[in-house]
Amino acid sequence: MKSKTNLETMQNFSLKNIPDLDVCVLGALELFSDTNIPKIEIPYKKPLVVGSGNAEATGRIMFEDRDAVFASESNFEEKLKKISSIDGVVLISASGGKHAPIIARCSKKYKKHVTLITANINSQAEKYLDDKHKYDLFIFPNQREPYTYNTSTYMGMILGKTRENPNEIHDFIISKIDKIKLPNFSRYDKYYLIVPPQFSGIVRMLNIKFIELFGRRVARDVETSEYVKHATTIVPSNELFISFGEENKTWGEKKNRLHIPLPKNSDYGTMMAVSYYIIGKIQKSHTPYFKKNILSYTNNVSKIFKQEIKPIVE
Repeated sequence: MKSKTNLETMQNFSLKNIPDLDVCVLGALELFSDTNIPKIEIPYKKPLVVGSGNAEATGRIMFEDRDAVFASESNFEEKLKKISSIDGVVLISASGGKHAPIIARCSKKYKKHVTLITANINSQAEKYLDDKHKYDLFIFPNQREPYTYNTSTYMGMILGKTRENPNEIHDFIISKIDKIKLPNFSRYDKYYLIVPPQFSGIVRMLNIKFIELFGRRVARDVETSEYVKHATTIVPSNELFISFGEENKTWGEKKNRLHIPLPKNSDYGTMMAVSYYIIGKIQKSHTPYFKKNILSYTNNVSKIFKQEIKPIVE
């Protein structure tokens, strides 16, 4: 990979020309191609891994092979109260703001050491850290992105776990995915994404991304190829079934099936990049709901959190 065209686009866009998610994915991979990605090493035997939205999903992916307890902003304190074996808190937050400082402050109240994993070098949650150990704070690289895209932020964290090569992922998208003749996505307002069972942790992330980009204007379901067998298709509809990695030869009419391959021995970084890339292509084919509403949304949510939340995250 030589060109940094997409990264340059991400560095220079404005509210008038917000890029779609597929451009953001390629920009993130271009950034990671020559940027050091931290490796997470923590001493906890039973950490509480907590985050909001896609941060929670990212934490589950990063620590799925650990004896960990997982929580969101809604139930983390109950976990701290009831599970005495928790010996540290891993707080994942792209911005280190919104609920993050509340979670960090409360964790300190329960006398739990806090490790913050973030992409913000000046986060609000940082003041609750010990600032004495190498594992107090991990800062991941990120590109300039629209608020909530969080592509480089969480992809970087996942790559920090999987150690996949961002160059290879980028080249796979360009050489393989871009060669696929995609259907006219504008013909569909309902999608069913099917992912391999080993990537069950990505289901939540893909659901959230659809919600952020389309709200309830575009329907979606996201399940693994095993779970799809459990009465999820009783009621037929004109939806496009998109299968990743494993070809779908069962669900939906043949004309309503799209297969997206994955490289052999793929891990979560590749799965996230390829699936986000396809969602970006879907975004291009529909009314730009996100772009029309992100400014008014961030103005309103800034009042809710009582902190400035900008529509473009620098």
